[in-house]
Amino acid sequence: MSGRADSDLSPDTRADDADDVGHGDDAEGAGHGEHGEHGEHDDDTPHRARRARWAAVGAGAVLTLAGTAAALLRLTGSVPALVPAAYACGAGACALAAVLGSRGRTRRALWLLIAGLMVMALGDQFD
Repeated sequence: MSGRADSDLSPDTRADDADDVGHGDDAEGAGHGEHGEHGEHDDDTPHRARRARWAAVGAGAVLTLAGTAAALLRLTGSVPALVPAAYACGAGACALAAVLGSRGRTRRALWLLIAGLMVMALGDQFD
């Protein structure tokens, strides 16, 4: 883990900036930035951030559609009004998580997806 709050990485951001301290221009330190701590390429970091954004957007969109469909199905039935409201609120939280994920706030999006799912599960319990 890099300790960064979110995945807003610019292309020139390197994960091993702190490791460059103390390395001169000798032959051993010349290729230092090529591999990360676990043998991975540091050039892969923007790809990971992009993949995390797509995952947050995709999961948020799917859960939003599922929550909205459940709210509409429960709205037509004879259940207490709290049930479709819980599904709708959970779907709204998941939609907000998809927006946050598209802007690179993947950690916040993940927690908001979890909260949205918990609200939908609460609506399922009232059913």
